[in-house]
Amino acid sequence: MALAGPVYGELLSGVVASVVGAYWVAGLGAPAVAAVTLAGTVENLLLGLVLVVASGTTVRLAHAHGAGDRAGAGRVARAAWRLCALGSLLIAAPGFLARDRIADAFLDGEAAVLAADWFTVAFPAFALFFAQRIADELFKGVGDTRTPLRTALLGNALLLVLDPLLILGPGPFPALGVTGAALALTVSRAVALAVTALLRRRHRLPAPAGGPLVKGLLAEGRAITATGAPFGLDFTARMGVGAVQLGLVAAFGVSAVAGYGVGYRVLLIVTMAFYAVRQAAAIEAARLTGAARRAGADPAAAVRSLARDTARLAGALGAGAALLCAAAARPVTALFTDDPAVAGEAVGFLRAAGLYLLPYALVVALGGVRQAAGAGRRPVVAVLVGLTAQLASGAALSGPFGVRGLWAGMTIGALVQLALLVLPVARRRAGAIGDGPVRNGTEGASEIRLIERKMPI
Repeated sequence: MALAGPVYGELLSGVVASVVGAYWVAGLGAPAVAAVTLAGTVENLLLGLVLVVASGTTVRLAHAHGAGDRAGAGRVARAAWRLCALGSLLIAAPGFLARDRIADAFLDGEAAVLAADWFTVAFPAFALFFAQRIADELFKGVGDTRTPLRTALLGNALLLVLDPLLILGPGPFPALGVTGAALALTVSRAVALAVTALLRRRHRLPAPAGGPLVKGLLAEGRAITATGAPFGLDFTARMGVGAVQLGLVAAFGVSAVAGYGVGYRVLLIVTMAFYAVRQAAAIEAARLTGAARRAGADPAAAVRSLARDTARLAGALGAGAALLCAAAARPVTALFTDDPAVAGEAVGFLRAAGLYLLPYALVVALGGVRQAAGAGRRPVVAVLVGLTAQLASGAALSGPFGVRGLWAGMTIGALVQLALLVLPVARRRAGAIGDGPVRNGTEGASEIRLIERKMPI
């Protein structure tokens, strides 16, 4: 909870800032809203790639921190910054050059022009977004989740001030519209990153001394990528299925889409708590495996205990969220809309989500423990199979039950994910939780298999 609380605050502040920014853009008309929506979708897709490096950095650094390996922590940090520079270059340059084509591929007319204007600012500034994520993860990897919260609050508070100034241009400020929104986001990120860089100077890690430095950094870069890949794939798969789900909902009319949009935003605030627990559990799992290795002990018992505590916490959050959505669905929906048709769809979605939230909380949180401890394959397979089951069952049930069938499909998908994640472990009485952050490739395969045989959950 000590680790997860600040992470939740960080995530929540970003959502609040984005909602307020969307409010100011909405006053510019439908083309501006469409342009900013496309920009957000593109950034979410790119976030999946960023998460590969960011999550891998957190886990590798937490492991080195737990093992007391400062030189290893220094290698992780330097490899992460090199991956950040390379990734920023490979994304920003082609994205800037293809900004018009990207906009034209999804939008037309004025909306496409406005989207291209956003990309003109956003793609060159992508390095700020990537660098801030890496800087935050370097704090989180040593157990400090409060500093990223503070810098996130600073950046988002600045964004709340800059958005109306640069979008609408009151007083001496020119009205820049969508371009102003992109500039406001860029400036707020630049200031937050500058403050983060100053704070990082207090935690400067030692440079790896002697030996094949370049070779070591390349190996560490590969390890970061391999460790973070399951996290990035998980996020990207969920984003893709979310887009398909929206298409299925659209078949039931505008009211269904609007109600789903309202309900989804409420649900987002709730489910971010699950992802905060996921990040905290991943940090702690990696630290425990590092500390166990430093002491020459088997990390199985410590990680097993962590998995059980994480499951209890996630289960309590999931059950509480389900009860909250069921009880507060109608009054919360009334805050967003007074259209009876839209409100009815939103209330129906939130109440149906009660069955979905408990298994979903367990899947998200336990997946973080497993992926950080080196068994990322099973959670990824569970997610992919479960999301496929969600779409298939939702499409099938939507025939006889309408849009409610899609909500039932979400619950079915979450239950399938949980079953694939937990039931094989219970049957074998051995958890598929390895010591991935310690070893990579064949070097750690036998050690992982040994831990798998010893770890019931």
